[in-house]
Amino acid sequence: MFKTACQEQLLPGETLQHKWEFAQEAGYDGIELRGKSDFHFRDRLPELRRAKADGVVMPTVCVDMLHFFAAFEADLRRDALAQLTSQLSVIAELGGVGAQTPASYGMFSRRLPPFTPPRSAEQDRDVLLDGLTRLGEHARAEGVTLFLEPLNRYEDHMVNRLEQAAELIRTVGLDSVRIGIDSYHMNIEEADPPAAILAAAPYIGHAQVSDSNRYQPGAGHLDWSAWLGSLDSAGYDGYLAVECRLAPEAEPAEALASIPPFLAARAGGTVR
Repeated sequence: MFKTACQEQLLPGETLQHKWEFAQEAGYDGIELRGKSDFHFRDRLPELRRAKADGVVMPTVCVDMLHFFAAFEADLRRDALAQLTSQLSVIAELGGVGAQTPASYGMFSRRLPPFTPPRSAEQDRDVLLDGLTRLGEHARAEGVTLFLEPLNRYEDHMVNRLEQAAELIRTVGLDSVRIGIDSYHMNIEEADPPAAILAAAPYIGHAQVSDSNRYQPGAGHLDWSAWLGSLDSAGYDGYLAVECRLAPEAEPAEALASIPPFLAARAGGTVR
């Protein structure tokens, strides 16, 4: 049975405790945190410890940085690896399950000029495998998981589809590295999203949800019954973490509260 979580920036309230009150009333089971750069997430530990003591459930963190572990520049890669290593340790202390990150975001797209990246595909792969191995070994030591998120072709040129992420994870060979799927990116990149989920089933560890237009589930044209049905058939029983924008015409609190029952209705009772 799926559980639902909502990213913290979407929830009303000044504190995580206030956000959690709203989230519970709206039918969510957890809050997905955001991990900013400059060790901001580590520096939030006093706040996060108080929230945990007050019963706030925080299963995952999604990175929110300007550069990522597969950056072109070596110093940026080192920094991103240090930031992610720290975030994995923090989420482990909170009793969470892991951290989600893309290989990169907005660094390069083959769909935009100059079309040819400054690093070869072989060099890209070496960087990806090195970073995933380093992070995966740290995640394993902490008892959590690193979730690699494929992004669409306009936001990343290296890992766009679930099959690409699965191949990298097989090569790394660590159970502490899994795929973090995202319904929005899959809608762009996968010819058959439900089939892609089933093919990558052994490697899926986390799921983020938004509709085809990046708005809340139900505001676009994604076939949620098929998408959630394939995830259920794949044996996934983790969180559906809401990462979206809210449609401009929507009242924010009502839109957020509509998501858990919407997903439950489309999942045939497999969302609680």
